[in-house]
Amino acid sequence: MSTCFQKCDIRPFVVEGQQVGLIKSDVLKHLEKYPEVFCIRDCEQTKQGLVELNPAFRDYNERTEQLEKVLRNLRSEGLFPALQGWRDEYFEVKSERRALLKMERAATPLFGVRKYGVDINGYVRHPTHGICIWLQQRSNTKETWPGKWDNMVGGGLSVGFGIKETAIKEAAEEASIPYDLVKNLVSAGCVSFYFESRQGLFPNTEYVFDLELPLDFVPQNSDGEVQAFELLPAKECVERVFTPDFKTTSAPVVIDFLIRHGHITADDVVDFTQIVELLHVPLQSLYTYRARLEQAKKHQQNLPGDARNCRCGSLQKKEY
Repeated sequence: MSTCFQKCDIRPFVVEGQQVGLIKSDVLKHLEKYPEVFCIRDCEQTKQGLVELNPAFRDYNERTEQLEKVLRNLRSEGLFPALQGWRDEYFEVKSERRALLKMERAATPLFGVRKYGVDINGYVRHPTHGICIWLQQRSNTKETWPGKWDNMVGGGLSVGFGIKETAIKEAAEEASIPYDLVKNLVSAGCVSFYFESRQGLFPNTEYVFDLELPLDFVPQNSDGEVQAFELLPAKECVERVFTPDFKTTSAPVVIDFLIRHGHITADDVVDFTQIVELLHVPLQSLYTYRARLEQAKKHQQNLPGDARNCRCGSLQKKEY
């Protein structure tokens, strides 16, 4: 990951003085057409270029509205494969706990915005096969990862929904799991990872739940996004998850489950420690613009006045 960041021209995406994303050069060249929305400049203090949403936009709604106009223009021009999967579903763009704007889900990879999702590992304790795990096969008509195998239930954390609320909603929609079963959800922490594809950048955090199900329960899809379910013994699930037929960004959730339940161990896998670490990538380390700027300012205070020039200007609100 760090090698890619050194070689590629990836700039911080800054809103209200806080870094909320990462923008590659192939996206940057199209954002340059919208100088009233994006301020693109170099900063001598941090030794890095940056892309800042116009600080003159006053609040959450105005920032959202102005960015939305650009995204819809880019979509109409057919410039990015990611925007072909437009869903009219919105994710919050946050600085720590504060929501700064909302963004169409399909556009988030273009801006390297951290995404949050919820996943449920559905499993049973079989009398002869031991722990068996339910997997779903995504519909062939889905815009993303069509036909790939996936964990039993998963969904993005959209604007207006909480984590547990999303888990319950997705359980009903994707697998028809009734409330008398889904109330037994057990929180299992989260996994985080960084993934890059032709769609863009995916710094993802997934909130994970385990759900033990009765032997006689068979999931049924109700929203048209799943074409099949299959119950696999843990050993077969290990084999399935490492094939090209499995959705790459869901593999960490299943691998985490298999590790926690003792089906992938340090005795089995040479790279066990590395795998565990890659399930918990410290994504905050990708968003360090503010900290670097503050550190640079402290350093500049100790330099002569003519050495304090910074081409990035003030982060306070201004008109363009």
